[in-house]
Amino acid sequence: MEFKDYYEILGVKPNASETEIKAAYRKLARKYHPDKNKEAGAEDRFKAVNEANEVLKDAEKRRSYDQLRAGGYRQGEQFRPPPGWHGQAHGGHGFGDAGDGDFSDFFESLFGRGAAAGGQRGQPRPRRGGDVQASVQIDLQTAFDGGRTRLTLQDPSSGERVLEVKIPAGIQPGQVIRLSGQGQAGAAGGPRGDLLLEIGVRDDARFRLDGRNVVHVLPIAPWEAALGATVAVPTLAGKVDLRIPAGSQSGRKLRLKGRGMPGAHPGDQLVELSIRTPAAESDEQRAAYEALRGQFKDYDPRQ
Repeated sequence: MEFKDYYEILGVKPNASETEIKAAYRKLARKYHPDKNKEAGAEDRFKAVNEANEVLKDAEKRRSYDQLRAGGYRQGEQFRPPPGWHGQAHGGHGFGDAGDGDFSDFFESLFGRGAAAGGQRGQPRPRRGGDVQASVQIDLQTAFDGGRTRLTLQDPSSGERVLEVKIPAGIQPGQVIRLSGQGQAGAAGGPRGDLLLEIGVRDDARFRLDGRNVVHVLPIAPWEAALGATVAVPTLAGKVDLRIPAGSQSGRKLRLKGRGMPGAHPGDQLVELSIRTPAAESDEQRAAYEALRGQFKDYDPRQ
């Protein structure tokens, strides 16, 4: 097991006053609290800060710890209690009593289980509940606009729960929303864990997502492609007019700037042209096609 330098963990000098220790603890506890800091390692730092404060705020524990630290031990060095050490503070139970989990083996080897302020040997400490992972499918319009959606969870401890989840505008498939306090119940009065909700976006008949861009396939008539035209195009924010350049071909993509998914850097809407040829259902229509063939007799679309 490793030696813990509680002064180094709190960032204070060994002769720090109670006021300095309290101020350092509050600052670090706010910084690394799991409800506010979701970075990797923050929860371990939070536990280490709590443990350091548990020792240094208590005059008796601190005095015993200082006697031990005077032996020249350093943070992270391999450590075993010296011969004759019997958990001198608050009736600890020696090296063999380690392993409760909320505090390190180092702490419990010095002070025994249940040595936290107000604790008793064998009394369970409050523990935060575990996080729960779930997923929800929303339609593309909701992902674009934002809004609220209902989610039903099966909770082993409290049965079925219905939550109303706020969806931010422009959310992307695969993004995770963290709902604090909606995870598993804590033990011995500890706080609930969090719910990690992964967002999925259902397929849409009109649009498909390409990152933050939105792609729409626009059917156009042959004469619109050949001569050019202005047509109404659907977007997730409503219809807009789009100019089709003369001589356009199927597969050509036109860009509507900023009409994609909203965000700090909004996406665009890409309009892919698809030429649709009407069927010749009357003699007049067949004659029109014959005349068109005659006008373009040298045109071969396969070359």
